[in-house]
Formats: sequence, C-alpha cells, structure tokens
Amino acid sequence: MSTFGGLNTAYSGLVAARAGLDVVGQNMANVNTEGYTRQRVTTSATNAAARAGLVAWGATPGAGVSVDGISRLGNATLDAKVRATAATAGYTAVRANALGSVENSLQEPGKAGLSTQLQEFWAAWHELSNASDPSAAAGLLLGEAGQVTTQINAGYRAVTDEWSAVRTSADALVTEVNGAAAQVAALNGIIRQTIASGGSANELIDKRDALTTTIAAITGASVRAQANGTVDVLIGGNILVSGSDVQKLTVTGPASLAAASVPGSNPVTYTPVQLEWAHHPGVPVAVDGGELAGALSLLGPANGTHTGGALAEVAASYNDFAKKLADSVNDLHLTGATSTGETGLEFFHYTEGAAALTLFVVPTTVKGVAAGTPGDGALNGINADKIAQLGTSNAADKNGAPITSPNAIWTAFVTKLGVETGIELAQASASNSSASAAVTLQLSNSSVDIDEENVNLLTFQHAYQGAARVMTAVDEMLDTLINRTGLVGR
Repeated sequence: MSTFGGLNTAYSGLVAARAGLDVVGQNMANVNTEGYTRQRVTTSATNAAARAGLVAWGATPGAGVSVDGISRLGNATLDAKVRATAATAGYTAVRANALGSVENSLQEPGKAGLSTQLQEFWAAWHELSNASDPSAAAGLLLGEAGQVTTQINAGYRAVTDEWSAVRTSADALVTEVNGAAAQVAALNGIIRQTIASGGSANELIDKRDALTTTIAAITGASVRAQANGTVDVLIGGNILVSGSDVQKLTVTGPASLAAASVPGSNPVTYTPVQLEWAHHPGVPVAVDGGELAGALSLLGPANGTHTGGALAEVAASYNDFAKKLADSVNDLHLTGATSTGETGLEFFHYTEGAAALTLFVVPTTVKGVAAGTPGDGALNGINADKIAQLGTSNAADKNGAPITSPNAIWTAFVTKLGVETGIELAQASASNSSASAAVTLQLSNSSVDIDEENVNLLTFQHAYQGAARVMTAVDEMLDTLINRTGLVGR
C-alpha cells in the first residue's frame, strides 16, 4: 500500500463525514416541515482488494469508506396503518357530521321542537271543545296548526339541504382525488427516473406519501409498492394509479333529494348517486371506506326496512309522520260538522308521496273547522275533543279503535335518530382516536428529533476533524519522503 493510498483513505472519510453533515443539516432544516421523513447517510467500508486488484502485498488496511446513498427512515407498515385509520375516520366523520346536523335541526327536546308545538296544537283543539267563543279559539287553533305544518316543512327542508350539501361534497371529494392521483402518477415517473440514475428521491417520496394518504382518507384506497420505486394506488381492488398512468373518477346521479325521488309511503323510482370510472360510465365503483364512502352511504335510497341511505330514511320518516298526522286528524274531522252544519271537510291536505313538504291547513276561518258532531248545534265541541285526544295515549280513530298517537310516532322518530347519531358520533370519536394514535406512532418513527440530530452533528463533525488530521499526517509523511529523503546527516 502506498502512502498516497492513505491520503485517499483519509479523503474518503472527509467525503463521508461531509455527506453526513449535509444530511443532518437537511433534517434540521425540515424539523417543522409537515410530512417530512428524517434521513440518514448510508456508508460501507471499502475493501483493500478494490485498490490492490489481483495482486496482494500482505496484510493491508481497507481503502476507506464509500457513501452508498441517503436512506429515508420511513416504515411501510406504519404508513399503511395511517392510511387505513384515516379511511375509517373519514367515513365515520362524514356520517356523524351529517346526522348531527339533522339532529340539531329537530331542536328536540326544547320549546322550539315539534313535540312542544304538537302539545300546543292538541291543547288548542281541547280549548276549542270548551270555548264559549269558538271564533277566537278556532283562530288560535289555526295558528297552532300552521306552526305545526311550518315546522314539519322546515325539518324536511333541513334534511334535503343536508342531502344537497353532502352531494356537493361528494363532487368536491372526487375532484380532489382525481387531482391527487394525477400528482401521484407524475411523481411516480420522476421518482422512477431519479432512482434509476442513482439519485435520491426522498423528498419526492414524502410528497407522494402525503398524497396517497389523502386519497386513502377519501376513498379507502390501498397502496402497493413496486420494485422500481413507483407505487400503485387501488380503489376497491381496481387500479387508480399505476406507474405514470392514472384513471379518473366521477360521481353520477341527481343533484338534489327531490330529483332523486325519495320513497315515502308510496315508493317511486329512485335514481342512485354512485361513483363511476370516467372511461366506464354506468359501472359503479366499490369504495372500501373514507369520506366518499361515507357520503355515498348517506345519499343512498330509503327502503322498506329503514336500513337505506340515512338522509333519505330521515326524509321518508318525515313524510310518514306528516301523512299519519294528517290522516289521523282528517279521519275524525271528516266525520265532524262545522258551525254552519257542513260535514266531510279535511283539516289537513298533502300531496301523496311528499306529505312533509306539501302539508297545509285547509280551513282558513272558524267556518271551516268541524269541531262538533252533525245535528248537535253550533257550539257542540265533541269532535274537537276527540281530535284533542289524538295527542294522548288514548288516541282512537273515528270508530273508537285505538291508534298510535302522532306524538308517539314523532317521539319514536326522534329517539331513533338520536340513537343513530349517538352511535355515529361515538364511532367517529373512536376512529379519530385510532387515526391520531397511528399518526403519532408514525411520527415517533419518522419525524426529526433535534437531540438525535445534535448527537449526529457532533459525531460527523469529529469524524471530519479526525479524517482531516489523518490527511494532515499523511501529507507531512509525503513531504518528508519527497523533500527530505537523502538529506539526513548533511
């Protein structure tokens, strides 16, 4: 081994230490950069044979150190866990937010809720049955009845507004997915070329991972790594991104609940809202989870078992309640007589299949209220009393047969919605906690630790100084050999 070889060995140490310092500087510069994964320089010892060739000159030290690359200290398992928990959290959050909004619109329990308004409506019928001044009592009744129909209509509209908001959100989510997928495909191409040429694509991989996490949170997509550095992104087992190729998604279907023809007591044809491939129209795409799956589950149709789309089921329940309220009151009101002796009059009227939205009060004055029974006089209030009883547990139809009170129907609806919302909120909270825990675990592995970097900084600094001292010593040896050999003793 020549002395010049020792100089090269020391130089390789300088290069390796300098590379380590550069990587430490990169880590420290990005300590607060979201999504950044810490890096480490990777080195290996250079064997003496690499310099000696086929001729061996006895025992010789190695030829220094080689900088092999810069490794990214991420963990594929932890990254997959983050994507999976983000998909679950996204799904439950969308459902919980939508149902929570609908539940808040009920304003139950409270003075502004429909339960309170129904009590006042029945009380107004009772007051009319005992009134000495039917005109004033009927005016109060018609006012309370108008409030009932207004609240039912407002509640139904709150559901349709929420449906439209979720539908709009679904379009926005698909646009976001398509944009992120296009970026992933572009990054795949750049990363593949960079790795093939021996460069470092760590920062590009960080950006790509952030995008795939976003796609997973929205669609529940899975990610499959390839040997050339690219990744495939799959939705429901179907390719969204493969290398530099990308497919586009689209959401089809009605833009409003009314256009979707929500089934009520008389179901009609329902046009579904679904996710499709842009290049395969009409073929639905199965979504494994995420915000988009949550939105589509809310936008589904109602069915006869009350297990359909959550918002359509709430709308159908509003229609069902409005119909039963109107039918139970009309059933008795049709048999009663007004102050002028007129009979066979409706109190409520609605359009079949859209009762909640179209319900209105037919009479506009006391002359249209059938408070009495035929032939018993103008001030007879027997029929008004029967209608008032519809708000109690003793509710009965025109034949005296027991029926379920509209109050009980409404209470059951409110309770059911409250339970469903509570379950969704609990699931959303648990899923969010799991997602946060997964992110925390990922960060504990991949994020920059200033203390660790300071230690590495000192390590590489001393390594650099040590290599420099070796180089100085070798330089002095060479100076002696070149400039002083043969001069000793003169």
